[in-house]
Amino acid sequence: MTDNSTQTRPLSVIVTGGSSGLGVTMTKYFASLGYIVSILDVNTSLGHKVVTDIGTEYPQSTISFKRVDVTSWSDLATAFREVYQSRGAVDIVMANAGISEQGASSLTLVDEDEPSQPRLRTLDVNLTGVIYTVKLGAHYIKKNQPDPTTGSRGTIICTASNAGLYPFPVAPIYAASKAGVIGLVRSLARVLERVNIRINALAPAVLESGLAPSKALFEEMIVTPQETLVKGIAQLVGDPNITGAVAEIHGDNVTMRPPPEYVDEATHANLETFWKLGVA
Repeated sequence: MTDNSTQTRPLSVIVTGGSSGLGVTMTKYFASLGYIVSILDVNTSLGHKVVTDIGTEYPQSTISFKRVDVTSWSDLATAFREVYQSRGAVDIVMANAGISEQGASSLTLVDEDEPSQPRLRTLDVNLTGVIYTVKLGAHYIKKNQPDPTTGSRGTIICTASNAGLYPFPVAPIYAASKAGVIGLVRSLARVLERVNIRINALAPAVLESGLAPSKALFEEMIVTPQETLVKGIAQLVGDPNITGAVAEIHGDNVTMRPPPEYVDEATHANLETFWKLGVA
């Protein structure tokens, strides 16, 4: 599905974490196109406010909110099923819900007398939640007929981070979760391509969002504008030839980051053999 699809009905979009931070930007962008946007988020008060505010600004759109914890498979599966039943389709899924480690990472506390158990909520939300969302998104998008022009049934876009591309020593669990999202997207691209579903990732630099423990943090940073995020989303949704891509969002630019080159031909051959065998 693309913005230029011959589809006559409005496209149906699910945005996890769509009531705050980057998710609000995503919700607003799709609402501006007149799409049907379903927000799945844990923040009930913000969710209803976003529905009212953005719905008023873009009355041609349809926006709804449901409280969902993305780390709960049953919560998420129920929400996807309800969206499909009420909207008739799922065309675009933004696997966006995420949290930071909120201050000092439990993994960086290396001077403790006794080791504390690492806090893994960040991993649960940022990686497990994305895995659940991708699984459900693929299930429902596969029900669509392929677009007669592009052949695509729909698109999944996962929110990673440039912290998944570069060392991020202040929040190693957060970095691991986002690197995991990048690995997931690159690894699933060929799998989903067989059923005409595209999957890509956004890797934003520092954008103002609710992830930071304090807004004062942004005063020390070079902040990327939200408009660049929108540019990246539009490119990933609109270009039917892009799948398995990681779009780094930085400054005014969207840069596609290719996977690392194979270290040698033997490694390349082995990985292709795994693909042919279908198991590892």
